[in-house]
Amino acid sequence: MRPSTRAALERSAELTRSDRLVEGLETGERAITGATDNEAPEVTQWLHDHADDFLRDPES
Repeated sequence: MRPSTRAALERSAELTRSDRLVEGLETGERAITGATDNEAPEVTQWLHDHADDFLRDPES
């Protein structure tokens, strides 16, 4: 996966955790739709592995 794609997914998770859902979804969507066919499986795996990154820590 390109570093720019990974960074966008990480930013999407950060925005979503910060209650900036619309921005987070927009950022994630751009990363996902901009991914190449070769990146798609890795993006899918990253999303699966990092699903909890999109959830706000109840302790915060």
